[in-house]
Amino acid sequence: MTGGTGALPRIIVLVLAVVGAVSLMVNVFDVEFGTGNYWDRHGVFFLLFITLFPRLTLLFSSVAAGGVLWWLGFIFTPRLLVALLATVAYWEANPVLVLLSWMVAFSGELGEKYVVSDRVRVVVLGESSAFHRRPAPHRGTTIEGEFRRMD
Repeated sequence: MTGGTGALPRIIVLVLAVVGAVSLMVNVFDVEFGTGNYWDRHGVFFLLFITLFPRLTLLFSSVAAGGVLWWLGFIFTPRLLVALLATVAYWEANPVLVLLSWMVAFSGELGEKYVVSDRVRVVVLGESSAFHRRPAPHRGTTIEGEFRRMD
């Protein structure tokens, strides 16, 4: 699906997946989520900064830290780490805010992957020993170079 027509079904699937996963964790595995209210501990500015700058906010705030998985999430997928921490801490009191954090997490991670794939160009060596590049499906920055063999 392309464009805006596929956004609503994706959001519905995402919400159902998160709610289903949380339901399974609570009912089958007896996981207890925090009952704290987000608005008692944090404010609008923290929400803005954790959305726009997740790594910096996680690093310099009072958010729980530690463990190998936490650091892997911090390095590779900070938005998913924020959504997971929000689910564990605030699911009972603020489920809508938690669902929004998962939507931001998935849209941010997928958006980054799209931008990176849009910027990458593949240069292929042709038969005439000249370099040719394949036409790119998206516009972006192309870096061209000349390579010579040094004897």
